[in-house]
Amino acid sequence: MRIKAVVLFIAVTCIPASAAGIGPVDDPMTKTECGACHMVYPAGLLPARSWEAITNDLAHHFGEDATLAPEVVAGIKAYLMANAGDAGGTSNGMIRNVPAEVTPLRISELPRFTRAHGQLSPSTLKKVGVAGNCVACHRGAADGVFEDD
Repeated sequence: MRIKAVVLFIAVTCIPASAAGIGPVDDPMTKTECGACHMVYPAGLLPARSWEAITNDLAHHFGEDATLAPEVVAGIKAYLMANAGDAGGTSNGMIRNVPAEVTPLRISELPRFTRAHGQLSPSTLKKVGVAGNCVACHRGAADGVFEDD
């Protein structure tokens, strides 16, 4: 019985993010517009309420004006909301421990992120630039795979 528990633990904790409902962004408009400035974060990394807040205030997008045409925003927002970490009424592993009254605006604000990464050291931040620069350490991040490389 103990061996089965260990095997189950390994299987559950080593599942690539893409197998846990966090796949790559496959919407061309989202890839083009968001990817023009930064890594295109898989929609499953945040709950729908976060994507709504982010897309509703693109004029103040993390210190930048990322304003887009209303029809473009509507398309991106629809994609992100439909593929959010809580789409379909269930939460994936990335957002499972985010309280309903909390609206994280950064991946680095998620409990799972802080458990996995802790407090990033100044040398690590110097290397990666910002905590949300996933591709600096996770080569498969753009494809929704965040296993240690």
